[in-house]
Amino acid sequence: MTDRPDPATLPVRTLGPAELTVTAEGLGCMGMSFAYGKPDRDEALATLRQAVESGITFFDTADVYGFGHNEELVGEALADVRDDVVIATKFGIVHRDGDRMPRRVDGTPDYVRQACDASLRRLGTDHIDLYYQHRADPNVPVEDTVGAMAELVEAGKVRHLGLSEASADGLRRAVKIHPIAALQSEWSLFSRDLEVEVVPTCRALGIGIVPYSPLGRGLLTGAITDVDQLAEDDFRRTQPRFQDEALAANLSMVDEVRAIAIEIDATPGQVALAWVLAQGDDVAPIPGTKRRTFLEENIGAWRPSRAPSAARSWRRTSAPCWSTSTMTTWSDWTISDLPAIATPTCAG
Repeated sequence: MTDRPDPATLPVRTLGPAELTVTAEGLGCMGMSFAYGKPDRDEALATLRQAVESGITFFDTADVYGFGHNEELVGEALADVRDDVVIATKFGIVHRDGDRMPRRVDGTPDYVRQACDASLRRLGTDHIDLYYQHRADPNVPVEDTVGAMAELVEAGKVRHLGLSEASADGLRRAVKIHPIAALQSEWSLFSRDLEVEVVPTCRALGIGIVPYSPLGRGLLTGAITDVDQLAEDDFRRTQPRFQDEALAANLSMVDEVRAIAIEIDATPGQVALAWVLAQGDDVAPIPGTKRRTFLEENIGAWRPSRAPSAARSWRRTSAPCWSTSTMTTWSDWTISDLPAIATPTCAG
């Protein structure tokens, strides 16, 4: 079930008021360097190049992935086709020296400029097509951060701006400073909370939506049934959805997805991805993989009958089960509110 469209016919979508054109399905590159077990450089490079050959033009990375390694990898793999692809990267999640996991968020204007220059060097390019704030800084008004990002557009270093896991209020405030092309947020059959307020806000403001983890960190593929299948250093071992009763409840949902997959001659992962793709022409998911085999399977979600069939077949409205435990890892920095912009005080 790895059939896919001809590269020349892979659909495209436009994001934001300036109409950034991307393939409707992009490639999330994080796992090639970080978080999902031991990286395999050769396979990662081969996967990136095969993605280009398959017609994908939209590639997502971040400065925090692999301590900058992922940007270097993406830049190297795409150097020969740089003018034909859209590279998105992100800033704002910061490590302390020697720490394996990120520790804080920085949205200060000085850091925005510093981070952009560092990403440009690692990517080996003179511009970033889509530059996101990775997470909201609780200590810096979004107006200040986006204002600094807008300066990068004026300088020619960045083409389009985005926010990741921003709240509806944050989006409304951001667009008053500069047009926002895309919101990146988790959206899948497992994660649908943004449909309440964030998705309608994006559509009212003309902001495209770039769902990450549309396969529920791999659970919706049906390939993971036990946490012991994951490498010891795989960060998913810390996630609530993979724990005990939560995992059992989530796997029952996967069984429902598998049943639909059998009906429409697809894999469970293709059904889950097709459902996301069917959510609108302003939606361009970035399923992540570090292997060519899974890349081909994901592209196969584009078989013409799959997206509408998946959308029609899915009728579940109950939420998936996560866990009652409180998580403190960086992966749980999700949609957050932003501090108010400072009100000038008058000397009197």
